[in-house]
Amino acid sequence: MALVFPFSAIVGQDEMKLALMIAAVDQSVGGVLVLGDRGTGKSTAVRALADLLPAMKASLDCRYNCDPASACEDCQKRKGRAAKSHMVPVPVVDLPLGATEDRVVGALDLERALAGGVKAFEPGLLARANRGFLYIDEVNLLEDHLVDLLIDVAASGENVVEREGLSVRHPARFVLVGSGNPEEGELRPQLLDRFGLSVEVRTPTDLKTRVDVVRRRDTFERDRAGFIETWRSEDEKLRRQIIAARKRLPDVAVTDAALERAAALCMKLGTDGLRGELTLIRAARALASLEGDMTVADAHLKRVAPPALRHRLRRNPLDDAGSSVRVERAIAELFGA
Repeated sequence: MALVFPFSAIVGQDEMKLALMIAAVDQSVGGVLVLGDRGTGKSTAVRALADLLPAMKASLDCRYNCDPASACEDCQKRKGRAAKSHMVPVPVVDLPLGATEDRVVGALDLERALAGGVKAFEPGLLARANRGFLYIDEVNLLEDHLVDLLIDVAASGENVVEREGLSVRHPARFVLVGSGNPEEGELRPQLLDRFGLSVEVRTPTDLKTRVDVVRRRDTFERDRAGFIETWRSEDEKLRRQIIAARKRLPDVAVTDAALERAAALCMKLGTDGLRGELTLIRAARALASLEGDMTVADAHLKRVAPPALRHRLRRNPLDDAGSSVRVERAIAELFGA
């Protein structure tokens, strides 16, 4: 197993790390889109998240890592086997840009078909990502037909495959995490809207931060096991924080005042639809839970508003300010300094 750079050792990029932790606490927030310069730790943070997440309970021998409490069709066919479970790591699956549709959705198992004449389904990347994270690097360069496919699956939570005489339906609920450089192409609006949070990362501009980044990365490359051991306790703190936040989440209250604040902010910014309000409230509740608070307050809404709303704004030809500036300006006007 490859040794991964520890999540807690990542220097700076606080908004990106917070967004990933919020998504880990409450998957209903939606995916996380990380846009920014090359070499700013986007891929490192996503891969580090896999080691940070606590193991989950899954049905024994299930190809989709389904929850024993809600067995899939495969588990139901195996009758009593569905009740047996084991602990498995939360999957973080890479979707390469050059992946074929069969590799993504699954296809006929040719080996079994040729050897025994049996029509069997070979699960794809979407099956492996169920109940976990599907990561796409350079997501803005993803082919259109795969974008359409991901939009459908992300909306339904199911993957339906009908080809070569096969008809298979299996659960495919995952957090979509994408990264990319905006200079290399824009994301299609339909897919952009499927990401709950959008964060921006920039190359550090102060000397101390740049030196810290280089020092830690160099130390990690020279002694990976030793570096990971040094940061193990910090990662363990974050893991315990996520576990506690997940348990606390159902009891975190969202007052009518918080709902009104969220709606007023979205109205002020002119966001389309109601997905902005829903994401804003869910992210604020997850943040409150992470911080040990039992009620969503203005402070939580203000912190998550930029990543929850900046990618949902219409273009305004009369306002050349960036989307982040427009959100921050609206927050200042509505919430005060």
